Amino acid sequence: MGHGHSPSPGGYPRPPPATTAGRQPDGTGADGLTSRYRNGSQWRDRPGFAPEFLGSRSPAILSQPCGRLYGVRSKTVTVVGIGADGWAGLSPRSKAAIEQAGVLVGGPRQLALLPEAVPGRRIPLPSPLQPGLSELVAAQAGPGLEGPALEGPALEGAAQEGAALVVLASGDPMFYGIGATLVRLLGAAQVSVLPHPSSVSLAAARLGWPLDDVDVVSLVGRPRELLHPLLQPGRRVLALTAETTAAADVSALLNARGFGGSRVTVLADLGGEQEVVSPADEKPHGRLAIVAIECRLDPGTAPLPRVPGLPDEAFEPDGQITKREIRALALAALAPVPGQLLWDVGAGSGSVGIEWMRVHPASRAIAVEPRADRRERIARNAAALGVPGLVVVPGAAPDALSGLPRPDAVFIGGGVTTAGVVAACWDALAAGGRLVANAVTLEGQAVLADWRHRLGGTLTRIGVERADALGTFTTWRPALPVVQWSVRRESQ
Repeated sequence: MGHGHSPSPGGYPRPPPATTAGRQPDGTGADGLTSRYRNGSQWRDRPGFAPEFLGSRSPAILSQPCGRLYGVRSKTVTVVGIGADGWAGLSPRSKAAIEQAGVLVGGPRQLALLPEAVPGRRIPLPSPLQPGLSELVAAQAGPGLEGPALEGPALEGAAQEGAALVVLASGDPMFYGIGATLVRLLGAAQVSVLPHPSSVSLAAARLGWPLDDVDVVSLVGRPRELLHPLLQPGRRVLALTAETTAAADVSALLNARGFGGSRVTVLADLGGEQEVVSPADEKPHGRLAIVAIECRLDPGTAPLPRVPGLPDEAFEPDGQITKREIRALALAALAPVPGQLLWDVGAGSGSVGIEWMRVHPASRAIAVEPRADRRERIARNAAALGVPGLVVVPGAAPDALSGLPRPDAVFIGGGVTTAGVVAACWDALAAGGRLVANAVTLEGQAVLADWRHRLGGTLTRIGVERADALGTFTTWRPALPVVQWSVRRESQ
């Protein structure tokens, strides 16, 4: 992947082409390093030179006053994306940031891609990542970045106060990468990101797929069942994987789900010398690979859309399930919003919480259920329908609700007659939260009518009838009517 020459950030000119034999047009030698780093000198070692600082997010740059070069260190942590093509595939700006770093942090694979002549101290990513990364960044980045002191024998002696810190990432650091973790830890103003094309971009280029019409999911350290909601007829899916058997595992899932005729392609080591793009088979492939799926529904298989109202048969029930039509109306009143949290109280088969989460990958739900057999069934249903992240909490409301994260919406599918349940759910809601409760019995309906009298909201009686045989004729078979109360909390 070639990169054209361009001005450095802020419009500063890059060094002019050198005339020395063996030098590259961008001023580097055959090993890719500028002479300034090859002989070990730094701007601070040269009298008469001073650093020039730009904005707080500006990365390290090269400037050229008076015809001589000096380095500029940034107060930010710089995250540099690097691909399988290694040093040769980096832009001049990314190379300059790495060359000027006092400390280079990365995984063994990323660190091994750098030339030996790069002078920075190399430190492997800590494990566990988040606490170790916080300590490492605090120790290395110098003044202006607050955090705990450096601790632990693995990092002993590594601190170089004020040394420019570069963290190496695979591909685009902000796409399922460490860049997003650093932004969460330090804030966007303290992190400068220099991305490389992501593996997803490279895969789309190899396949000729427009990225704006492709679904992407990461299966790295995550359950394969996350694929289920994305398996829709005619859709294209790119799955990031980290197992050598991922293609075979995905193919098995597709067969079981009724998408066995889908075309599956493995793309491994994209951008590197060992790049592989081939149809999937049972053979192992590179560990870091993308599995591309062109979804084709097998004849006789019904699709399971992400719109609420899945068939009851899509769930493993035991008779305790909110029926399809009632469930669709309940979810319409709950108004799923990406990123928000639902409590499914008296979850039964977990159908409402599962459908809430299927609406968007960022949606979250907690299912509260006292019976152990039902909790196990909820977990199986959640995995089979693509939301293995559903949290199942044992116990009965209201006691089991204590200490749970505050919900944005609550569904009470059972237990409205139990003292304190409705009150606990209402009290837990923040402003803007929605509560929906269903009741079949007269006693439960009376409770909902009383709460509507106190708090307002909408009370709806829902009747569903289905055509069924009556001898040689057909008649309507009514289901038990359900009373639904829905209310929105306007203020805390």
